Parts: sequence; structure tokens; C-alpha cells
Amino acid sequence: MSLLSLVAALLLEQWRPLADRRNLYLLLARYATFLEGLFNAGEARQGAIAWVIAVVPAVLGAWLVYAAAYGVHPVLALALNVAALYLTMGFRQRSHYFTAIHLALKEDDLVKARDTLSAWREVSCADLDREAIARLAIEEALVSSHRYVFAVVFWFVLLPGPTGAILYRLSMFLNNRWGEKTSPERERFSHFARRAFAALDWLPVRFTAAAFAVVGDFEDAVYCWRTQAANWPDPALGIVLASGAGAIGVRLGMPIVAGGAVVERPELGLGDPADTGHLDSTVGLVWRALVLWLLLLLMVALAGAST
Repeated sequence: MSLLSLVAALLLEQWRPLADRRNLYLLLARYATFLEGLFNAGEARQGAIAWVIAVVPAVLGAWLVYAAAYGVHPVLALALNVAALYLTMGFRQRSHYFTAIHLALKEDDLVKARDTLSAWREVSCADLDREAIARLAIEEALVSSHRYVFAVVFWFVLLPGPTGAILYRLSMFLNNRWGEKTSPERERFSHFARRAFAALDWLPVRFTAAAFAVVGDFEDAVYCWRTQAANWPDPALGIVLASGAGAIGVRLGMPIVAGGAVVERPELGLGDPADTGHLDSTVGLVWRALVLWLLLLLMVALAGAST
């Protein structure tokens, strides 16, 4: 049922992408803010309690609804899985930025490319040149493909019904919402949310990077993963970025200009500076990795059916 749910959700999103999730995010943001205001007294223990209250009832409720739906009819449970994946994966939700940047660079419209990248990253990219725009677009695409596709799929397959997908996305949301270290009190409050998300992301990060290596340049991907990933500010994302960069033969990371100042970043990958051709390669890499995952799930399903 997992494979069928995934294929159905992917086809549904390709046919009719969910363009606006703002109402759902606004509801979650209000709930997260309410819990933070209620529990945040500057202690890590209170942050852990808030995280449990935010996540566990939602995951448990999803499991109970799924079990009830399955008891009525498996098709109803399948529909619930598809709906949950449709809401949590966001495959097309993020890719439209990448597509718009790709087209703008092909048309040499750097103003549009910068504006689109700024909207995607939620930070000004007005000082970036063509190569830096392509480089950051590839980085965002690799990270988004992991967090909004591969990691969601990983946990969806691992846990019953839609519980894994909901667990991962809620954990990621709270990590992003509470994880900004704006004060010592908030840093302590968000400690558990950050640790929980890091734990949930530990295996998916490595599965994503391994898939990039298998469907791309394997030797370069593994070399970059082993020698460069730990230098990235977020070593977990460094694994995804280093493996992806090595797989398609492009140089990512490196210094960028932001707000008139140079922001130092370590170099990731091997090969040529980023350009539109590497954006094409990135799209191909993500799709091949996704097909690989689906084929592996198919093999597991067939093996299970034959026993």
C-alpha cells in the first residue's frame, strides 16, 4: 500500500499541485506560538514538553484515524495516505521557484532570477552574479528535494499509515519555528526540538545522499560526502549537498556576496562552476533518485508478496 500511495500522491501533485499551503502553515504557526508562550520559561525541559504536546497527539490521532479507515475498507486507508502525502511532500510546491530561476537564467534575465531566488530563500539576493544564482538555486533544490520528498517518503514507509510523514514534517516545522537562537531563553527552549529533528533526519539524510551517489557520479559523490560534508555549517545538510554536488560534477558552497559583504562558505563538490546546464542535471538527479527509491520499494513489495 505504501508504494501505491506514493505513486498516487506524486501523480496527483503533478496533475494538480497544491498551490497554497499558507492557511495550514498559519494555523500551525499560531499553535506553535501559543505553546511557546505557554511553556517557554527559558528551560529545555519546558521545550520538550511543548514539543511532545505539539507532535504526539497529532501523530497518535493520525494513526487512530488510519486504523479506523483501514477497518472500514483498505481503499479508505489508501485515500487517507494519499491525502497526507499530498499535504506533506510539497514536490511541486518548491520546484516552481527552481523552474522560474532556470528559465530566467536561460533568458539572461538576472533581475527576475535574483527576485525569484530571494523569494525562495527569504533573504535578499540582489548582489549575486549569474554563477552564484545558479549555485544557490542548486543548493536550495537539493535541500528541498531531501526535506520535502525523500525524508517524508522515508518516514512514511517506515511507520504505519501517514504517521511517519506527519511526524517528520511537524518536527521540521517546530525546528524551523523555534530553532532561531534569538535569545538564550529561546535557545534553551528550542533545544529539544532541534535535537529531535536532528535525530529524525539522521538516517534520511544518508539515504538521500546514497541515492544521489548511486544515480550520479558515484566516486565523486562519495568522495565529496566523506571529505567535505563535515565542513558545512549544518553537517547533516552538508551530506546532501556534498553528495549531490559530486554526483552532478558541480562546485557549490563557496563565498557569496550578501548585503554588500562577503559571506564565507566552504566549497562543496568537484568540477565546473554552476550554470544552467547543471540546473538541468539537478532535475535529472532528483528524478532518478526518486525512481530508484520507488523501484526499491517495488522490489520489497514483490518480495513480501512472494513469501
